[in-house]
Amino acid sequence: MTQAFTTHIGLTVPLARANVDTDVIVRMDRCAEFPRGQLGPWAFESLRLKTDGTRDESCVFNNSAFSSASILVADDNFGCGSSREWAVWALADMGLRCVIAPRFGDIFFANCFQNGLLPVRLHQGTVTQLLAEAAAGALVLQVDLHAQRISGAAGGPIAFDVEPLRKSMLLQGLDEISLALTHAAGTAAWQLHDRSARPWVYAPMHI
Repeated sequence: MTQAFTTHIGLTVPLARANVDTDVIVRMDRCAEFPRGQLGPWAFESLRLKTDGTRDESCVFNNSAFSSASILVADDNFGCGSSREWAVWALADMGLRCVIAPRFGDIFFANCFQNGLLPVRLHQGTVTQLLAEAAAGALVLQVDLHAQRISGAAGGPIAFDVEPLRKSMLLQGLDEISLALTHAAGTAAWQLHDRSARPWVYAPMHI
């Protein structure tokens, strides 16, 4: 099971940077040091800190105005790079529930649905406008997965697409394992029938 997503209202933080890979989202050594649930403070560490280890006050994630943000708007190809699931865990641990971008890394995109984080793909022009609105002030968006609609932006409601199965799983808080377990009774009944119809398949092998 994972955290269900139905409708979420939250402050939006803008990350006007393309090709943010999973190494930027969370460093590999932090994944080895800290378990799931404790990765939030280390998210975007390479952006938060300068090369000398001091805070980069120009980084949006160091801006107290966005400290309570739960929606991230990012530029193209967010979550590219390695397949580490820790990247999604780090985003969730920092309080994010939704990430909006024109395009995502494929494995990162799939990992989001497995961990209760909704990734929304929108046209580049729409994302550029949301980035500008979020940077200009307190942009609060409402993301409705049932209706597949985002409200609160200056241009009015924004529709988005999501695959029906992934939508259903996220609404129910199911990952792939818990989805399979919902069919456990049917699977057991089929196996019982099949064992009766084809007993030789289940006979122990003697070598």
